Amino acid sequence: MTAIVSVAQESVHLSEIMPLSILSPLNLMCFRVTPEIDKELANRLGFRFSRKFPGVVVSWHEGYFWVLGTLGQQMPSPSEWRDAIAEIQEDLKADIGNRSYSIQWVRQPSVTPKVSAELAGQILKVNRSLPVTPIFSKNGVEVVRKADIWAETIELLDGLKPCLTLTIRSKIVSIVNLADFFEQHPYRQNPEQLLVGFKVQEIERGGNCTITEIVGTLGEQREELIELAQGSVSKAKLIEAPAEQPVVSVQFGKNKKQFRYPLAALRPCVTAETSERFQVKYGNLLKVAKIRDRERQTLIESNKKLAQAALASYGFKLERSINSREYPGLFWQPSTPLDQTPLLFGGNFKGIRGQVLVGLSQGGVYRRHEDYRDLSRSIRISALKLCDSSVGAFLEGTNGDSIKQRLKKYKFSSDVVNKKHLSVKDLNGAVLRAEVEKAVNELVIIPTDIVLVFLPQSDRNADDDEGGSLYQRIYSQLLRRGIASQVIYDDTLNNVNHKQILNQVIPGILAKLGNLPFVLAEPLKIADYFIGLDISRVAKKHLPGTLNACASIRLYGSQGEFIRYQLEDSLIEGEEVPQRLLETLLPETELRNKTVLIYRDGPFCGKEVDHLLEWAKAIEAKFILVECKKSGSPRLYNLNGKNITAPTQGLALKLSPQEAILVTTKVNDSVGLARPLRLIVHPRGHQVSIESVLETTLKLTLLHHGALREPRLPMPLFGSDRIAELRLKGIYPRSMLMGDRQFWL
Repeated sequence: MTAIVSVAQESVHLSEIMPLSILSPLNLMCFRVTPEIDKELANRLGFRFSRKFPGVVVSWHEGYFWVLGTLGQQMPSPSEWRDAIAEIQEDLKADIGNRSYSIQWVRQPSVTPKVSAELAGQILKVNRSLPVTPIFSKNGVEVVRKADIWAETIELLDGLKPCLTLTIRSKIVSIVNLADFFEQHPYRQNPEQLLVGFKVQEIERGGNCTITEIVGTLGEQREELIELAQGSVSKAKLIEAPAEQPVVSVQFGKNKKQFRYPLAALRPCVTAETSERFQVKYGNLLKVAKIRDRERQTLIESNKKLAQAALASYGFKLERSINSREYPGLFWQPSTPLDQTPLLFGGNFKGIRGQVLVGLSQGGVYRRHEDYRDLSRSIRISALKLCDSSVGAFLEGTNGDSIKQRLKKYKFSSDVVNKKHLSVKDLNGAVLRAEVEKAVNELVIIPTDIVLVFLPQSDRNADDDEGGSLYQRIYSQLLRRGIASQVIYDDTLNNVNHKQILNQVIPGILAKLGNLPFVLAEPLKIADYFIGLDISRVAKKHLPGTLNACASIRLYGSQGEFIRYQLEDSLIEGEEVPQRLLETLLPETELRNKTVLIYRDGPFCGKEVDHLLEWAKAIEAKFILVECKKSGSPRLYNLNGKNITAPTQGLALKLSPQEAILVTTKVNDSVGLARPLRLIVHPRGHQVSIESVLETTLKLTLLHHGALREPRLPMPLFGSDRIAELRLKGIYPRSMLMGDRQFWL
């Protein structure tokens, strides 16, 4: 078992998780509705019930509605609940049809810690107890500070404890609604181009969603929408708006259901892509959005006081946040600091993450790809220059800062076999794309292993979806031929020391060509193999729903060595990886009688766990199933004196024997606070300690060969989004759905 480091007396850590105490017997009721409903509809009903009855909040959990009133309040009568659900059914008729639901009351309900936590969170959300504080405003765009709250539970010595997480976030928001934005926009004559695929926010509840289609005009649906409108302002906007204004359908997250909205009920999301429409620079907004530690601490303390006051009338009290003074056994750090974990290079040379370049210089790569086992085999390099910068010295210079010399230093010979320059300053549109495609075709007539592409800085902001990104087009053309590429922008070439550029790109170039620059010096004991399983999708641009998804896996050995990737050759539907595909991606020949740790990007869906365990039994293997969630985790902090500071890299908080929050990154103060991962060992898989999963996950972040800094995710999952994005755009090595080169770096 992994050693648990005792937290030193001077090292105090704390979290944003605050336990809840129940001061008085809760004023509680419980019911269910028939026929049964899904979670999405249940949450909508719960919110509407909460708005119907002042002083009452309603939360749905695993099939039951839990009703909590203020202390001493008389709860609504059964007849009032029947009237309420009838009214709600009528309000939602357009979405749920002519369905009729009845209420069955539960006698003597027994509330669980999870339900208590969810009810406490619902109090603050429904009553909007916590303020939104604007700190910057310009051209209809605001940067605000906002408290986010959600339910948690944590396992203490005396059992499971209900908790709330209270964290502070900045949000960049539009203060104009979508109707006003649309009417003032120069592209309003083409509403489908402007609106479909646009990210927006629902004003009433604040949920983010995406417009999927235009479903009519306001003139056709005005009376119906006015009847459904919640506020007087919304009704006034609907009455005043022109008849030709569109009515849109939106989709929230991965929920496939579409909801109809007038533009006045939505506001545009302000993103890097849309900020120019507001005539503001997104980079400036991000600077304002950064929250300094002292401000964060002040906001957490002030919001906690407001939350405390709101919760008290329902019988709850917020305790001090979970910290290492009171709960030292809940906090964990690796026995060896992450930055001191030994790595193995070629020639049995051992180093650490901060010595990657030294390791490559003295030992060379850990394993050469079979194409380069013969030391006389040169790496064939071609160069495509689409900018005006000079690249000759960078490619073949003799002053120590050239590609050829750096590769030689790492024990690889290389030759520049072809070079091509195309001036793109006076080209645009289809002519530009045609000339670039022609240049690529001419360049690779001579066999090449990797193409170095030098692009103008302006291409960084080009729209990939509209065919404007030279980077994406060139990358696609080369990858489909199985040729690696490395892009360098001219601003980087002109403003960054060549030595620093080479430090960053050369290890990645070697890895893209199939070499393994380094691995862990000591095998991971938890499993024989490590697999990253991901299913990803992208929104359709002009159609409702989402594009069929793709699945991929990557297989790593016990020292974290990359073995291969595998892509499914056809797109799939839904959230779940089908059984057939799981068995294809987890081959019996390699995994029989082995212990395999499978990271799932997000939660396991549908019957995936059933299928995995059935396959594990069939091939006599043990599958450790670990869910890795990238969002929705409370932050951790160090406490210096009375001030919070950034957390130590590798710090973890154990929520239960199967679940923990882990800080994998060391973030510069100018960037902001680290966002932890949430790791959950699925209870039906092969069981291991959460500590061993934490240590394994940390060490697997060290094996990124495409950059000198370790990433946030363990390598079996890192890059999943990029692989999926490329795959869903039809960009992947067409002849290599399975391969041993890390083309996504």
